[in-house]
Amino acid sequence: MKDLFTTGEAAEICRVSQQTIIRCFDSGRLKGFRVPGSKFRRIPRLNLVKFMRDNNIPLDNLDSGRKKVLIVDDDAEIVELISDVLARDGHYEIRTASSGYEAGMVTQQFHPDLILLDYMLPDVNGNVVCQTIRNNPEFENTQIIIVSGVIKQDEIDQLLRSGAEDFIRKPFDIAELTEKVSATLQVVV
Repeated sequence: MKDLFTTGEAAEICRVSQQTIIRCFDSGRLKGFRVPGSKFRRIPRLNLVKFMRDNNIPLDNLDSGRKKVLIVDDDAEIVELISDVLARDGHYEIRTASSGYEAGMVTQQFHPDLILLDYMLPDVNGNVVCQTIRNNPEFENTQIIIVSGVIKQDEIDQLLRSGAEDFIRKPFDIAELTEKVSATLQVVV
């Protein structure tokens, strides 16, 4: 269970814009603190719950207890297969994207705990996506597993240096995929 939220996460939970959360934070209606030495705001869980109750915002979106997984692949069949398998498990909330650009947009809104990332996307490769995510402190806790069939060992090593936690070769075994996802997210099944 998460105890500290960014303004983006609080906005998603409350189903309002991030600017609304920032205005409420800056006016003192939503209590929290700024990260020392930065402009980032953080909102403790108890403060967010109080704010939601005070403003009649349903608490049902606060924590489903499920881990958020973003599946990024331009192959619709792969996306559907992985989505179905993980959704049936019940431990995961799933979103999908078919390009690097779309992945960036979904990552900003969804704040995934894990990104299952195809290495060869139509608009960008996995190294660029890994480096972009790793260079953004807002996503320091987001894990990345590369899933690809067209890759050499030196490319795998480069991806791991770029910030990916693991690599799964296509075609993959469903059991191996779910085990790696569970292990990476520390989900007890």
